Amino acid sequence: QVQLVESGGGSVQTGGSLRLSCAASGYNTDSTYCVGWFRQAPGREREGVALIDNTGRTRTAESVKGRFTISQDNAKNTLYLQMNNLKPEDTAMYYCAARRWVGSCLDFTQRYIDWGQGTQVTVSS
Repeated sequence: QVQLVESGGGSVQTGGSLRLSCAASGYNTDSTYCVGWFRQAPGREREGVALIDNTGRTRTAESVKGRFTISQDNAKNTLYLQMNNLKPEDTAMYYCAARRWVGSCLDFTQRYIDWGQGTQVTVSS
């Protein structure tokens, strides 16, 4: 089973930046995994933020395009989310997630199996 541990959340003012990290362990070395970032604000459904595949291709949600960047360090089994120009509507609990590769890794509708505990991001105006 894959274990995911997020870090890097916090409180910032509008326009600020944060970098989230997600340390992964327990990967099956015979499998390829899709990974990504999701978020959930109070009273709202969870939404996909950014995805990355094993070739480094990425997909970001329209709401964060141009402000958020997903990346990964395969040697460290760590996923990152650089968030710039943060807005109050970015306030949410942010989760990293993983699943074994089935279909496209850049598809937000695919079901993710393994989830971290989340890290809170709060943006004040």
